Amino acid sequence: MLTIVAFIVALGLLIAVHEYGHYRVAVACGVKVLRFSVGFGRTLYSWKPKRQRPGQDTEFVIGAFPLGGYVRMLDEREGEVPAAERHLAFNTQPLKSRAAIVAAGPLANLLLAVLLYASVNWWGMREAQPVLASPIAGSVADKAGLRGGERVERAAFEGQPLHGVRSFEDLRWLLTRGALDATDVRLALAGGREILLPLSMLQARTADAELFRHIGIPGPWTRPEIVEVMPDSAAERSGLRGGDIVLAIGATPIADGPQLYEQIRKSVRGGQPLAQPWKIERAGAAMTLDVTPALVDDNGIQIGRIGAKVGGAPATSVVRYGFAEGLGKGVQRTWEMGAMSLQMMGRMVIGQASLKNLSGPITIAEYAGKSAKVGFTSYLLFLAIISVSLGVLNLLPLPVLDGGHLMYYLWEAVTGRSVSDAWMERLQRGGVAVLLVMMSIALFNDVTRLFG
Repeated sequence: MLTIVAFIVALGLLIAVHEYGHYRVAVACGVKVLRFSVGFGRTLYSWKPKRQRPGQDTEFVIGAFPLGGYVRMLDEREGEVPAAERHLAFNTQPLKSRAAIVAAGPLANLLLAVLLYASVNWWGMREAQPVLASPIAGSVADKAGLRGGERVERAAFEGQPLHGVRSFEDLRWLLTRGALDATDVRLALAGGREILLPLSMLQARTADAELFRHIGIPGPWTRPEIVEVMPDSAAERSGLRGGDIVLAIGATPIADGPQLYEQIRKSVRGGQPLAQPWKIERAGAAMTLDVTPALVDDNGIQIGRIGAKVGGAPATSVVRYGFAEGLGKGVQRTWEMGAMSLQMMGRMVIGQASLKNLSGPITIAEYAGKSAKVGFTSYLLFLAIISVSLGVLNLLPLPVLDGGHLMYYLWEAVTGRSVSDAWMERLQRGGVAVLLVMMSIALFNDVTRLFG
């Protein structure tokens, strides 16, 4: 139930902000707005404010299907316009006014993202400290000389000045951008040591868990603890209990939670689960258990699973910024998210990035529910990410999107004449076809993730 409510609230808010951008600039430009609708289909509720701005008679509507919205303006192309109101019609406005009205929707979403990010920065959020877990064997971090337990104090892309790292999330974001941009990252560790991670060699195509396995920094340092054992699992059958601290698996000492997770995954030999002695600490006493994991297929790779949550909670601290710095970081994160979204879309078009990066309403709803369960600030961050995505998507030069209309206006500005009706119809059909393909791929990815 929480997932559904969080999803509807998120969609309603983001669509309302988008359409309000169109509406507010249209009113400012002297265009008569006939209807402001959030949602499509049957009208659930509608009203007209008693006090309207001069020249306005807007009906506000909430539709039954919250997967979109629209602002209907007076326009000679959509119906007869009385001569006395012709100056209020959208199509009679100067080019710069029409362009401003169209661009205002996506820009409103980007502005909302800035405010959401800034609000989280001002409010503060408890985040994992930037203390590194043991690197995965053979990974970039392992080859660079990291051993686990190091605290990252400053970091930057190679060739840029080092800046402070206040949380593991800051570090994860920097590593993600570095891997996708094929840019090396320099880390300054506590004690004065510096490490260069040659991320340019990865040729990353997708920002997912597998990417961080290649980087070798899957998460922050945590205790190598068995947190919770699932009923009738390999862990329960082997005698493991919640609260057990794993000291070694076979001949391999275990230093932290991520390393424990990796060792469990690798407990396979010859296509069969590998039984090994586990040295554990329980209630202050050392003991040894023989543990045999279950065999699981993970995207075509056979891995071990024990059916338990492993790795204790990482050390955390509250990260909070002042007004100016928080707002500045909100602008910076929105810009970086927007640029990365455009970059990934471009790479998908030319085949350099996987189409699995496209997500649809099922995945969005799932993450809406998960973020709402975690807490209010996590939900605000989720809204910010989706708001950036919505703003960027609508600025794409597809005829049915705001970006497509801006391309029409660019043509008009360059040639002095508007796009012909015949070409407009052809372009609209092409844009609808492209959107349908994108939506189909996104929905397919959703279903694959849900049932895969």
